[in-house]
Amino acid sequence: MNKTITKAKLEQYFSITKEALEKAKVALDETRLKQAEDFFDMASRYYQDAGFFYKEQGNFVLAFAALNYAHGWLDAAARIGLFKVKDSRLFTVDA
Repeated sequence: MNKTITKAKLEQYFSITKEALEKAKVALDETRLKQAEDFFDMASRYYQDAGFFYKEQGNFVLAFAALNYAHGWLDAAARIGLFKVKDSRLFTVDA
């Protein structure tokens, strides 16, 4: 069992979340734009926080936690249809 947040693992999660953010940004549901933008904004803020914790503070634990929150917001929005995405690798949606 892996109990350590390594730099390599953290950078992998940054990469995945960045890719998900990029896909979500161009897939906002226009019929519920305010809600979609709100979820996207929260995910983006947590992603930025993760970068701060990682780069400025060197705190891998807080960075990892913030990335998980960011991706949680993305997954929730995708799951309820606020993001029109079909990528089950990046989101908890059916392909």
